[in-house]
Amino acid sequence: MKALTIPRFGSPDVLQYQEVKNPVLKTGEIMVQMNAIGLNFADLMRRNGTYSMRGAAPYINGYEGAGVVVDSNHCEDFKTGDRVAFADVPFANAELVAVPSTHAIPLPESISFETGAAIMLQGLTVQYLASDSHKIAPNENVLIHAAAGGVGQLLTQVARVKGANVIALVSNELKKEIALSMGAHFAFSYEDDWESNIKEVFPNGADVVYDSVGSTTGKSIAVTRIRGQVVLYGLAGGKLELGDPLSIIGKSITITGGDLWDYLISKRERINRATELFNWINSGKVKISPPTVFKLSEGRQAHEFMESRKSTGKILLIP
Repeated sequence: MKALTIPRFGSPDVLQYQEVKNPVLKTGEIMVQMNAIGLNFADLMRRNGTYSMRGAAPYINGYEGAGVVVDSNHCEDFKTGDRVAFADVPFANAELVAVPSTHAIPLPESISFETGAAIMLQGLTVQYLASDSHKIAPNENVLIHAAAGGVGQLLTQVARVKGANVIALVSNELKKEIALSMGAHFAFSYEDDWESNIKEVFPNGADVVYDSVGSTTGKSIAVTRIRGQVVLYGLAGGKLELGDPLSIIGKSITITGGDLWDYLISKRERINRATELFNWINSGKVKISPPTVFKLSEGRQAHEFMESRKSTGKILLIP
């Protein structure tokens, strides 16, 4: 089979599209022929050596995608021809992937392979952020950082589905328009005096702030209401800055972290969470922005595009 490989760690230039051996199925695994593969920032960090990789060089990157079962390997839950998707299976940047049957999520006919690959990581992340890290309630005031990104766009829509008032924070004017088109009531740029703007709109502060940046967390705390919550689920800014700790104590603010892997702990959890996500999409309440598509053989260009920060939606690799 063909795969996008990493013979050594470094810039996108190290990526090679080459012939490799087919996966060998173990008990409990099914073979999936990939139709679409999601590209994520974690893939860039694995490529440059920041995150560890499984196996040995040349490594195969990727953890997210959708395709068709071509060998059920005696697993009772699946048969040849079934459509599936997954969020947490390694070596996804290939034509064939050995997928633990416990990690394979049945993909409804109403959800395309491209959509399935685009929403597994980001969509399931949004599902737990809005339902577990903080259970968004009607009329709550919700502040979302990086709202024009993949998670941000989905989280904005889900917060609106749950009846919340949403302020979006973005990096430029174009992304303001994207956030507003996703349903945000207000959108402010990081270049603005966004702390003052938010306090003007939410005089008592936000009920919850979803912060994926980290370097902004001090200001996030400052615009959170008394007994409000800050949910940290990323460090896109490269570091965590909490500001004056007395502001946390003085306002009785709760700070919590979130990681998708702590919520995908069983087959039933995966299916239940994915089902709610699929229902939001099928109902039309949550819309998926058209992804930017590259061939798997164009993986180098895809990584360069993601690193350019020009993308606003999902990037997919197609074998």
